[in-house]
Amino acid sequence: MAFRSPGQSRPASGRPVVLPRWPARLIPWALGIVAAIVLVAVLAGIWTDYLWFRSIGYTRVFAGTYGPKWALFGVAAFLMIAVVGTSVWLAYRFRPAHLPPSPRQQALEAYRLAVDSRRRLLLAALLGLIGLISGLTAAGRWQTWLLFANRTSFGTKDPQFHLDISFFVFDYPFIRMALSYLFAAVLLALLLSAATHYLYGGLRPQLRGERATPAARAQLYVLAGFFVLLKAVAYWVDRYGIDFSQRGIVQTGASYTDVNAILPAKTVLTVIALICAVLFFAGAARRSSMLPAIGFGLLVLSAILVGGVYPAIIQQFVVKPNELVKETPYLSREIASTRAAYGVSAAQVIPYSGAPDQSPSQLAADAAAVPDVRLADPGVLSLTFQQLQQVKSYYAFPPVLGVDRYADRGSPVPQDMVVGVRAITGPPAGQDNWVNTHLVYTHGYGLVAAAASSAQPNGNPSFTEGNISPLRGSLGSYQPRVYFGEQEAGYVIVDTRQQELDYPNASTGGQHDNTYHGGGGVPVGSVLDRLLYAVKFRQLNILLSSAIGSHSKIIYIRDPLARVAKVAPFLTLDGDPYPVVADGQIYWVVDGYTTTDDYPYSQRLDAQQATASTYFPGGSVAGPGGQLNYLRNSVKALVNAYTGQVTLYHWGGRDPILAAWMKAFPGVIRPIGQMPAALRAHLRYPEVLFSLQR
Repeated sequence: MAFRSPGQSRPASGRPVVLPRWPARLIPWALGIVAAIVLVAVLAGIWTDYLWFRSIGYTRVFAGTYGPKWALFGVAAFLMIAVVGTSVWLAYRFRPAHLPPSPRQQALEAYRLAVDSRRRLLLAALLGLIGLISGLTAAGRWQTWLLFANRTSFGTKDPQFHLDISFFVFDYPFIRMALSYLFAAVLLALLLSAATHYLYGGLRPQLRGERATPAARAQLYVLAGFFVLLKAVAYWVDRYGIDFSQRGIVQTGASYTDVNAILPAKTVLTVIALICAVLFFAGAARRSSMLPAIGFGLLVLSAILVGGVYPAIIQQFVVKPNELVKETPYLSREIASTRAAYGVSAAQVIPYSGAPDQSPSQLAADAAAVPDVRLADPGVLSLTFQQLQQVKSYYAFPPVLGVDRYADRGSPVPQDMVVGVRAITGPPAGQDNWVNTHLVYTHGYGLVAAAASSAQPNGNPSFTEGNISPLRGSLGSYQPRVYFGEQEAGYVIVDTRQQELDYPNASTGGQHDNTYHGGGGVPVGSVLDRLLYAVKFRQLNILLSSAIGSHSKIIYIRDPLARVAKVAPFLTLDGDPYPVVADGQIYWVVDGYTTTDDYPYSQRLDAQQATASTYFPGGSVAGPGGQLNYLRNSVKALVNAYTGQVTLYHWGGRDPILAAWMKAFPGVIRPIGQMPAALRAHLRYPEVLFSLQR
């Protein structure tokens, strides 16, 4: 049964009703609107990123990250589009002019007609999608490119190939990345060219006679030859991969089988793959299927016998009967490389007999340090801080407090203190609205400290710094307002027409107000800036609120870990920053590590599992963690809790990975000598580093 719209003429008998075409005409408009919205959101994100980096003086990091990302995106997308597009165009260009009649060709004719009418549009859409995916994937590997482009020498050679370690850390990952994109480009070109030839009759597998035209056969054999040629290169590069093998009792590094079977096998397979590539090219030149078939069979057979069966025989019948003897030299390599990679090669092993050999004077000296033995548990004490120093329900302390050292009770010797910052958690219950959340309840207030080695007679902590109005303690006068902290989430807008809550005033039962003058944040006085941030945070109030004035600033990325990760995305961060009071300010100290999992022969660890503890069951490494087999605590980062300023300092000895990053981002990391002495006194040996080195 057919229905017609009011006013539509009745169709002639037997003719189908033609639906109006207006919805189809709206599709391009709808797609254009969606694309415009996405483009505006992306541009707003990029520009606000630039404004954020400019506000803290790190535009070099912005340029140094976005530049390589866009360059890799462009190169990878262009390469993929050029290779695949050219191959598909050649397949279409050399399609047969006349097709032999067959039921299959008659069935394909309908598809050919449908594709031909929109051929250019479909090809452009397909190539655009392929280019977009490949470009985004390449852009995500920007760190691999920067390390390769700025590589520096380690001054140490691997024990197997006697190459500088920098080859494995900087060159090898980039070579593998480049090979993966070339493989993908050739494989996609091969598959889509075969599909094009099949659609237009160049491939006719259902026929008994000529199943492919000479042009189709030549093109596909050439592409297959390039694929096999890349396989030969991959076999040769894989030879160096044995330095990361995990075969047998050698957990990371080349074992007996790798050196005596896998390594020569990869060399043989390289030669065989080169021969097979020549056979494919010869088949294309001679229009012969015999040579490529021989090449394909030889390639598969050699991969099974030479690459699989032969090493398995060596492992089973040569190594396993006397495994420890065979693997001892390679275990020695692994131990030495692991100690060097984790920075403990200079450690000394001293036997301990257990017999007391201390003199009375030594025992007396040791007894003087007993009163400073830490008794307070930073994880347990957090609840006590919350009960005794919270003051108001909208303040909170972290679940695990920090530990620092300060001089106390007139003693010149610093002692352990359990410390915690009183953070803001948002408006009280029932007062949660946009103005209160983002304009009023903007910052925490004060640092609380208690002696780690003593307590009051009633069992309460012996507070050395606390209260809120006024602050009382031994740390002297300092800026107590905390706009940047572990629990300060989301964005706030400061220096507005709306007064901020500074702290509750117990004497009047009210509150003391405040206006931010710290210099941090991004200006949002102009309509354009407010519009950009309204798009970024998807909050129209940023654009429309009358409380925001010409001098207002927006403060976001307030977690010290997130700020350091934004400024130094190449660092692995300690997940437990600790607050320090020095030079009249509260600072967050964040330990930064350079890591890689490409140090030859060094044992790999899972960073999260290796640093898991009672306090941090999921590990105390910020970010995704993952595998690593090289570690240096090369950076100490400071984040000012009031201004949000991030400063990075080079800590420790020479680190080739950090040297590469310093070449990529000149001026971002300062010498440790520029850190104020008052702050250097609070630096410590990180527990994360100890956990990974033990």
